[in-house]
Amino acid sequence: MIRRPLAPLWFAVPSRFAGVSARNGWLGLAALAGLLLATLLVFATPVPSAALDRPAAQADGQTDLALYETIVENVRHGGGYYATAAEAMRAGDYPLKPFVTMRLPTLAVVQGALPHGVVVALLYVLAVAVVLAWWTRVRGAFARTPPRVIAMVLLAGGMIPFVQSDLIAFHEIWAGLFLALSLGVYRSDDWLPAVALGLAAALIRETAGLYLALMAVMALAEGERREATGWLVAGAVLATALAAHAHGVAAVVRPLDAASPGWAGQLGFGFFVRTMIVSTGLVLAPAWLAAPLVGLALFGWAAWRDALALRVLVLLCAYAAVLSVFGRLDTFYWGLLVAPLMLVGLAGVPDGLRDLATAALDRRQITVKRIVR
Repeated sequence: MIRRPLAPLWFAVPSRFAGVSARNGWLGLAALAGLLLATLLVFATPVPSAALDRPAAQADGQTDLALYETIVENVRHGGGYYATAAEAMRAGDYPLKPFVTMRLPTLAVVQGALPHGVVVALLYVLAVAVVLAWWTRVRGAFARTPPRVIAMVLLAGGMIPFVQSDLIAFHEIWAGLFLALSLGVYRSDDWLPAVALGLAAALIRETAGLYLALMAVMALAEGERREATGWLVAGAVLATALAAHAHGVAAVVRPLDAASPGWAGQLGFGFFVRTMIVSTGLVLAPAWLAAPLVGLALFGWAAWRDALALRVLVLLCAYAAVLSVFGRLDTFYWGLLVAPLMLVGLAGVPDGLRDLATAALDRRQITVKRIVR
């Protein structure tokens, strides 16, 4: 029997689960229960090293952040990017093979050309732009002011690492903000700004190229061929930049330079959950509470009946798969690429959960009587 959707609790329109059958309601609740149980795999995953701490707080004095800061300072004082980056990586016993072990020069060159204060100001401007873009989205998605405010507080919770000026040399900080802004300004009838911002993220951190590919696939699935072409062109630009980067790295690599141990960490879904905890405000909560909240956030994005919300969900799931299969303990910061928007999904939980529970508990039946005269 087809049920009439209940009036939304927080959303401006019924959730994606409104009006589902009783069978699908039970299936949805079972899937949610399975997801919440899967988040408890976090307890089987080691805690990553505190790579985002200030270098001075590290016992060995050598962290990824210290490496990037050294490279920026060398570029600022006139050094060539590839030569100075290679020397800094050798000094820190970092591998230089394959070429992707060295970051694209985009961020270091830009920061090296600007005063430190200007770079910090640009970081804050970018963060404010993300907040404003998503306020516009949230204002249309939720019917009343209280849930809108809650959604923005959740956004702020996901952006805590992104407004720390000590982390400005970290590539994922900038790339994550650009991805969040790209999604915030995306419109199906005006997709060019989103493509440009997505490309900016990928030119800072090439792992954001997955975002370009996913958006192209989603555009094709929605029949938006011109938009898909735009994303594919951005991907081609990234591929060209990576080819030039490979050439630049090859010119400074020596035969005895170390090679990467690879990225087949295979740490599982619990590692993705761990990265979301340490990359957001959830790090302040105990793991037994923070882990299920990651699962509920994914559920909330699924409940949001909106084409953009579906794209965010696909993006989160894709990076969950990448981190689960390829992530290592020392690459947990890959999660920063999607962390800003992660917790916003929690705002969709009340409507989604209410609609699934209502459908599952619906006992109404239609009785057909045959009257013979």
